[in-house]
Amino acid sequence: MSPRGRNQGVSRGGQGWLWGGCSDNVGFGEAISKQFVDALETGQDARAAMNLHNNEAGRKAVKGTMKRTCKCHGVSGSCTTQTCWLQLPEFREVGTYLKERYHKALKVDLLQGAGNSAASRGAIAETFSSISKKELVHLEDSPDYCLENKTLGLLGTEGRECLKRGKALSKWEKRSCRRLCGDCGLAVEERRAEMVSSCNCKFHWCCAVRCEQCRKRVTKYFCVRKEKRERSGGGGANRKLKRKL
Repeated sequence: MSPRGRNQGVSRGGQGWLWGGCSDNVGFGEAISKQFVDALETGQDARAAMNLHNNEAGRKAVKGTMKRTCKCHGVSGSCTTQTCWLQLPEFREVGTYLKERYHKALKVDLLQGAGNSAASRGAIAETFSSISKKELVHLEDSPDYCLENKTLGLLGTEGRECLKRGKALSKWEKRSCRRLCGDCGLAVEERRAEMVSSCNCKFHWCCAVRCEQCRKRVTKYFCVRKEKRERSGGGGANRKLKRKL
């Protein structure tokens, strides 16, 4: 680890507490991020300024969600003294934090082509300097991802398969039908299908693995239009999913 990531000496943070150890070197990561990510933004227009601002917000998100981890020292686990250091959070924690910021992103009203003159560059710099570096920003509203838009390459969610039940599914996966279908005003249609998969595989000397082909009936779920679902006796929510860039 680089010396910059190592806590210089040991400082006291209160009774029975020591600051020591070796924290994750987030400073080095920030520097590398600027070299690789920020270097891609060579323009001076509003979009380049937005990307640089959001890059910095991402770095601050990582640094701001670091956690203090401590290790106890003492006879028979008495923990009379603790040594603590800063540790990077799980990737999902950073993602959750950024998602909250994403839904509260600020819209900046600037011409995307601005930046061809000193005056416009000054206006862009002044606008972004007044915004907290922790906030995410965007220049325009996103299209409706629920609807198909061939021009933008959006497929929409109608006809998409979603997950609903299963022991191995996470809570996030179990909510996929609600997100893909319900939030887009679509209903969920249940379909029975037959799957063929390899089973009862055995190793034969030498050297091959031979399997049988097993068939089983499975239940799948798809997003369909509400009217179509109602004709078959079902229903669905009527909300739209709109997001910001």
